[in-house]
Amino acid sequence: MTSDDSADEPAPEEPDADEMDDDEAMALGIGLGVSLGAAIGLSLENLAVGMGIGLALGAAFGAAFAERE
Repeated sequence: MTSDDSADEPAPEEPDADEMDDDEAMALGIGLGVSLGAAIGLSLENLAVGMGIGLALGAAFGAAFAERE
């Protein structure tokens, strides 16, 4: 019989569910900005302008979310 050495090793730390990494924060910000931009574009009846606004807002929101975390 062999001994199980893995039982002596500490369990790896699990990341906190409330914390998000920079990539997740950027994705959240871009998704939020693009959806807001699409809504603005539809209300202006010019989706291209709204998506441009949304991408700019998304980059700003993503950077803010990444900075906050």
